[in-house]
Amino acid sequence: MSDAKSTAKKTALVISAHAADFVWRAGGAIAQHQAKGYDVTVVCLSYGERGESAKLWKQEGMTLDKVKTARRKEAENAAVALDVHDIRFFDLGDYPLALDQEAKFKLVDVIRAVQPSFMMSHSQYDPYNTDHSYTTSVAMECRMIAQAWGHNPGEKVLGAPQLYLFEPHQTEQMGWKPNVFLDITDVWDKKRAAIECMQGQEHLWNFYTNVAENRGNHFRRNSGGMAGGKPARYAEGFQAIYPTTVDELG
Repeated sequence: MSDAKSTAKKTALVISAHAADFVWRAGGAIAQHQAKGYDVTVVCLSYGERGESAKLWKQEGMTLDKVKTARRKEAENAAVALDVHDIRFFDLGDYPLALDQEAKFKLVDVIRAVQPSFMMSHSQYDPYNTDHSYTTSVAMECRMIAQAWGHNPGEKVLGAPQLYLFEPHQTEQMGWKPNVFLDITDVWDKKRAAIECMQGQEHLWNFYTNVAENRGNHFRRNSGGMAGGKPARYAEGFQAIYPTTVDELG
């Protein structure tokens, strides 16, 4: 007889500052884990309606509500392309993004409900977009609260899921150093389809395709390359925040 832990559904949680971030930076990981049987939940703290929707704002007669509606639709379409289990929109506003205690506790509720095997968010430092680094600070704070037995006693507390920081736009400026590469070759078509859902930021489509190709090269070099490593064409890089616990070093 298998125990409850072995039969429990594996889950993951992606915390995205804006409605498009999860697509560029973690779309492959989302699709890959969904294909492996995980239920991946995505939380978009804002739509990126003020700071990341320039193409929409250049259209005549554009309003904040129209931009929000367009960005939400894009994100929902991208989520479908990636087979996302659940996508949630907090609509907290961007540039700047700010969460009060009520919003943080709402995120804690999601973390506890999902009970993720791992979490994902942005780099810890981003001088070009403080919404991104702020989101990761909040993710770490809420992870901590979700582990606290005294927060809403009686609820199931969180264990210790790894937090993977996905790739920022200008890695050298962010102090982001990947120590995990994930082969996303098998789901690349899904990620590219999701990328093309983001009509408001078409200028990034080829940029993030190139990133995936470059990370595929890094995957190959670190997996053995011509010496017999896996021939990944596309990959995503991540920086793990917390220690990995193992029984054997290989």
